[in-house]
Amino acid sequence: MLPLNYAMLKYFTCHDRACADDVMEALKGDYSSFSAFTKPKMQEALMTAEKNGLISECHFDLDDAGEVRVYYSAGQEQRDTINSYIK
Repeated sequence: MLPLNYAMLKYFTCHDRACADDVMEALKGDYSSFSAFTKPKMQEALMTAEKNGLISECHFDLDDAGEVRVYYSAGQEQRDTINSYIK
């Protein structure tokens, strides 16, 4: 099994866009018992990946509670970079 942050990045190589909630929903089966599997930590990991150029912000909206959701995507060059490091 991949480390959580690697699994999060690999998710973006197969999906057009996602927010922290989407990634957590997809990974909860394998990673929900991890201490880093919380929304704040997932958001932090996504922001770090964005600052490192591995994913890009692409969309914003509000969830049902009125909180901002940030969506990210990975272009082909970003996907290639992720895939070159994480097999």
